[in-house]
Amino acid sequence: MEEKNGEKGKTVPENIETQSRRQLGGVRTMPFILANEVCDRFAGAGFHINLITYLTQVLNLPLVQASNTLTNFGGTANFTPLIGAFIADSFAGRFWTITVASFFYLLGMVTITISAVLPQFRPPPCTTQANCQQASHLQLWILYISLLLSALGTGGLRPCVVMFAADQFDMKKLKTASKWNFFNWYFVCMAFASLLAITIVVYIQDNVSWGWGLGVPTIAMAISILAFVAGSPLYKKINPGGSPFVRIVQVIVAAWRKRRVVKPSDSAELYVNKELDASIALDGRLLHSDQFKWLDRAAVKDDSDMNEGDKPNLWRLATVHRVEELKAIIRVLPIWAATILLVASSSHLPSFTVQQARTMDRHLSSSFEIPPASMSIFTTLTLIFGLPLYERLFVPFARRFTNNPVGITSLQRMGIGLGINIIATVASALIETKRKAAAAEHNLLDSPTKIIPISVFWLVPQYFLHGLSEVFMNVGHLEFLYDQSPESMRSTAVALFWIAIALGNYMGTIIVTLVHKYTAETGNWLPDRNLNRGYLDNFYWLATGVQAVNLIYYLIGAHLYKFKPIEEIDDDEENLEAADNLRKQKLEPV
Repeated sequence: MEEKNGEKGKTVPENIETQSRRQLGGVRTMPFILANEVCDRFAGAGFHINLITYLTQVLNLPLVQASNTLTNFGGTANFTPLIGAFIADSFAGRFWTITVASFFYLLGMVTITISAVLPQFRPPPCTTQANCQQASHLQLWILYISLLLSALGTGGLRPCVVMFAADQFDMKKLKTASKWNFFNWYFVCMAFASLLAITIVVYIQDNVSWGWGLGVPTIAMAISILAFVAGSPLYKKINPGGSPFVRIVQVIVAAWRKRRVVKPSDSAELYVNKELDASIALDGRLLHSDQFKWLDRAAVKDDSDMNEGDKPNLWRLATVHRVEELKAIIRVLPIWAATILLVASSSHLPSFTVQQARTMDRHLSSSFEIPPASMSIFTTLTLIFGLPLYERLFVPFARRFTNNPVGITSLQRMGIGLGINIIATVASALIETKRKAAAAEHNLLDSPTKIIPISVFWLVPQYFLHGLSEVFMNVGHLEFLYDQSPESMRSTAVALFWIAIALGNYMGTIIVTLVHKYTAETGNWLPDRNLNRGYLDNFYWLATGVQAVNLIYYLIGAHLYKFKPIEEIDDDEENLEAADNLRKQKLEPV
């Protein structure tokens, strides 16, 4: 059957496969995906948010060792998304990668829950926090195995879930605001899940038992898998376009082989093959750019580059689109790297802040105390309220001055977030100075288990500022990677987001270890047991200096950045290409 395109007078055969693909996805898939994500985030937050307490109060590890353990495994968990992205983009697709990874994550949670229930898997309690018996090697290995399994699960979930949710909508009109609304509201839903974990799960862990405190998130994770799989018939599942890493290597090899070839003066003479790139350019083809011109040699065609059937040898000849894919990745790397120092300077702050809160007055009433790890609720609340306010108030206000449909660019949004984070760390240093002064005033410097008569709500400003920084920095960073990475590498781009965090975590461990080692003789900034005798405020000032240098670097990189050029494909052109493909299939011999 054929139908007429009224505007251009072109006849377009009805492509049944294309129409059925468009009927999948949409808003109706969100209950399944968001139910999965809410349960998953609830489980993940409940599992990790209070682990510093589990390691220091149950396994009796020293503060620095416990903090480094969590940071190192956090780094490992943030490296594994590169593996998950490779699997998803190359052959498995996002749906199956998410499903299998969820089972690994669940297995890790079951392991640590069992270890929390059985007494032989933890050392004797140590209420005085002096001369405590630390966890044995066997007990630590059970912890490490559970963390490793959860890291493997994280590798498949982090690069795929948000991109799989975005796949369910038509987001190829890159300049519309719908995409930005999606990311903002997605983060709001995740913040609500974290809020539930911070309040309910942490309270159970601190006041009921660690068995139930870890068991509840484990049950939630099992429910998330069931919810996600139940929506399978409704999902739009985009087929993987082959390994992006192989294409990158092919472009580099082809450019190196032709390093002595003279490039044409007109970029229009470079090799273009729309049919070859069709599966990796659904949203639009990348256009030639003038940056990194030495890579253009990969797209210079000569007769020896073609195989039989006039098909290119991709190790000798690359299309302009594939060359620009590599250029796009190279362009984002300097901006991406700014996250590394940010994370390095702040990766240990959540663990240290929990220890600070443990020494402060946390009473809301005579009978109820806020669990130390639940103080991060103020960061979560800032995200929950900050993201809608950003969308409804800040964006229209900024649009008046910028004429940008989304208010400000993702680069500007990230820069504001980096600046706010510096202010947050300054607040942390000032509040720690005040906490220590209160301890000295009440002769509690040598009493690490005693409560200092200073309200824990003095920590609220830094939690609020860190949450406000995430409203700008984290969402802006994800928006930037989604827009500026090649569409066939978006899972890989999200993996880059987590790899930056991983590198920052490892660098943060090095910084904390060096500070702990070289300040031991003159007054340890980060003591193992008694935070009152430390100089945590000095560490915060050091982190502030690192973040200030990082902000200067970022501003230079953002000023020099050039956005990727793309030729969008409209619906008429997509229909015509589908018609051409259908006609070619009819002409092929059976």
